Amino acid sequence: MAISMFDMALHDALARAAGLPLYKLLGGSNAPLPTYHSCGLGIAEPQAVAREARDMLGEHGGFSHLKLRMGRAQASEDIAAYKAVRSAVGPDVTISVDFNQGLAVASALDTCRKIDNLALAWIEEPVVYDDYDTQARLTAKLATPIQIGENWWSWRVGKAAIEMGACDYVMPDLLRIGGVTGWLRLARVAEARNIPFSSHLSPDFSAHVLAATPSKHWLEFMDWAQDLMQDPLLPVKGFTTPGEKPGIGVDWNERAIERCLLQL
Repeated sequence: MAISMFDMALHDALARAAGLPLYKLLGGSNAPLPTYHSCGLGIAEPQAVAREARDMLGEHGGFSHLKLRMGRAQASEDIAAYKAVRSAVGPDVTISVDFNQGLAVASALDTCRKIDNLALAWIEEPVVYDDYDTQARLTAKLATPIQIGENWWSWRVGKAAIEMGACDYVMPDLLRIGGVTGWLRLARVAEARNIPFSSHLSPDFSAHVLAATPSKHWLEFMDWAQDLMQDPLLPVKGFTTPGEKPGIGVDWNERAIERCLLQL
């Protein structure tokens, strides 16, 4: 992660020195990126997630894609939560689900088969992140795409997983994959295999590198760090457009950051 952050800082500095937004320095375009809302819908009762889904759907001018967390004690409970959300948002909203590595290997296929007919955009991290053999079996046997990658600690790991057939989609994290350099190397691998490529966290920075990714798919919107920035990059009606300021365009909210500092 230290190498990733250093690499990201260097690319931001290089783009600022060139007077260019990072996406342009990397050869990307500023076409609006499809963006899904990932700031909620955790493990809660069906009616609670349904209410939250309705609220999330209308934020920032509206979204067309929400992500729902799964991994309750019984698959029937996850299905009940999905049905409540689907009823709340209507038939036209895309829903993806994330198990956060929560399924046991022995029951993963059975559980995923029970949700395989829900027309989900993807099933994310069904089992522990580095169990590529199980992920490959799920990918081969399920109709719903398998999405992994946020816990890859090197682009080479992602390359190996793709070559093993362990996923249909990938979504690396800039802070783990090796920064911009690792991201772009994996993007070339995904392009060669025609693998859709999404982002994980850090939307302000990820928007720039995703804009330069040949097989770009979805940008994940998370608002965890928005208060630390003066003018955070926000989606509009389900799309995010990289800014035109040099670098990644982030100016820090020094007052907010000050409150986070430890006084030694």
